[in-house]
Amino acid sequence: MKPARLAVLGIALAAGSGAAFLMSGGDPPPPPAPIKAEAPPVPMNDVLVAATDLPMGQVLRAADLRWQAWPDGAVNPGYMSRKTNPKALDETVGASVRSSFLAGEPIRAQKLVRPESGFMAAILPQGLRAVAITTDSRGTNSAGGFILPNDRVDVIRTFHKPVKMAVGERDSQISQTILTDIRVLAIGQLIQEKNGTNVVTGETATLAVTPAQAEALTLAGKDGSLSLSLRSLADAGAPAAAPADTPQAQMPDDALTVVRFGIAQQQTP
Repeated sequence: MKPARLAVLGIALAAGSGAAFLMSGGDPPPPPAPIKAEAPPVPMNDVLVAATDLPMGQVLRAADLRWQAWPDGAVNPGYMSRKTNPKALDETVGASVRSSFLAGEPIRAQKLVRPESGFMAAILPQGLRAVAITTDSRGTNSAGGFILPNDRVDVIRTFHKPVKMAVGERDSQISQTILTDIRVLAIGQLIQEKNGTNVVTGETATLAVTPAQAEALTLAGKDGSLSLSLRSLADAGAPAAAPADTPQAQMPDDALTVVRFGIAQQQTP
């Protein structure tokens, strides 16, 4: 073999060896990027929801309701879906709200009152009765008109009673709390405060009472006048109690407050 060919062959072998050496000492090639598998689409269903906040007592219009996409697996059996009842929106228009809804909350039949049903009877808790008492439209016997539906009140009876004096009898006015922590269902025809109204006046206040309380309330209204005393939210559910260091706390439960010449005194019947 000629020397020139041997030289070319030697150079080629040297170059190949150097290339192999360089390749063996470098970083391995990066692995191929994993192929991301796309998740299957979530089955959706249209659910009837409140288009805006719906207070108790509101009569539903078509604008108050709308269809909203909802994951099919999260649809509660109590929801109204387009798949099970395509006419649910039209059928719900005209019903009254028994319990308030927030915007976007699914509509449920349990929280509605159909037009053919009595609304007051529907919102009245089981075992209670609705009794209306007359109130002054100026608010003189209803905390200035600041009593609203769902507030808690005490019922005060004021009546005349002859009191024996040293020289005969004197007709005195007596004030007595006959019911405590009573829920107000409605003021006049208003069932719920609306549009940010803070003062409501009406000729009647409808209260939720037991049958025995209904009898006592009706009797008290026949021989005296009734007033409502608004309770604080912090006192709701707690019985009315007088402070331990007051004379009222030392008197029996059936003691009466007698107002004579502007001075209040306790008297046991």
